[in-house]
Amino acid sequence: MTAPTRPDTRHSADDLTGTDGPATPTAPEADADDSFWPQVEPLRGELIAHCYRMLGSAGDAEDLVQETYLRAWRAYHNFEHRSSVRTWMYQIATNTCLTALQKREKRPLPTGLGQPSADPRGELDSRPEISWLEPLPDALVWGRATADPAAEAVTRESIRLAFVAALQHLTAQQRAVLILRDVLAWHASEVAETLGISVAAANSALQRARAHLAKLDPEQGQQTAAAEPSDPRQRELLGAYAAAFENYDVARIVELLKADAVWEMPPFTGWYQGAEQIGALISDKCPAERAGDQIMVPVTANGQPCFALYMRDPDDGLHKAFQIQQLTVRDGRVAHVTCYFDTSLFERFGLPMTHVAETPALA
Repeated sequence: MTAPTRPDTRHSADDLTGTDGPATPTAPEADADDSFWPQVEPLRGELIAHCYRMLGSAGDAEDLVQETYLRAWRAYHNFEHRSSVRTWMYQIATNTCLTALQKREKRPLPTGLGQPSADPRGELDSRPEISWLEPLPDALVWGRATADPAAEAVTRESIRLAFVAALQHLTAQQRAVLILRDVLAWHASEVAETLGISVAAANSALQRARAHLAKLDPEQGQQTAAAEPSDPRQRELLGAYAAAFENYDVARIVELLKADAVWEMPPFTGWYQGAEQIGALISDKCPAERAGDQIMVPVTANGQPCFALYMRDPDDGLHKAFQIQQLTVRDGRVAHVTCYFDTSLFERFGLPMTHVAETPALA
């Protein structure tokens, strides 16, 4: 991650509600600035996770966290410490996100478009104009050392891709209420105060959100120990999966998938279900032809295993950024793969656009 950036105090800032309003009339004193930053910087990772749950975009989340810091810094001299700094920052971040959502559409995945699974040998329909749900690199959440135990409160379950994808189908207010109540464990009165609604309205929104989410993400809260990154069975599975792609062994890939596995790959709108169907898709559409055409580099996002796939360019022989695959592992097999063809994501993961094999050292 880049070093934390303090906002330019020449900019105007919105008030706590997140609505457009007049700039703070006076800037905080220098000593207030010195006390402000040590308290809020350890919260950056969890605030990015919070804004990501709301927006479904890692880039938007980083931008809105920076806006949150700007608003908080400008208002800090009026902060009365009736709540903790952490709660206050979440209040500002939530309303900053709600303001942003007024101008943004939801970010879906192909499986969320409401269409049946596609024919793996059919034409691919690309829709790059859609703002698709993005992965959240783990380094943005957990990549910075901090002495604040609260920063460790972001669990893999709370940013799991299926959970965030389901959140995108809720209204902005339902999304905020559910996250504040069920992820952050706030009281209904705190949520109501933050959103400027009654406690009854907050409770009603929570009931509707929970009911809708149960249909969209029925496995919420059912992650098992087998999905833990430290599990040796998962490490073995992931190693075999990467080797199958690098060897271009489609039959082996099929073996490693659950029988009812799902494969989707934004910006293409189609999604595919069934190990054999996915194997047919890879055989028919993948530009690889032989072993060595693909290189798999392990990364992580949303607390889940991922691989950055580099494909050999037939013109110059270089392995270039091709896609990022995000895996859901269940019962010792790969149950779901989301392939992101937006190669700009490689930079967000801190990866080069061309993979150069290491040259063995001379004896």
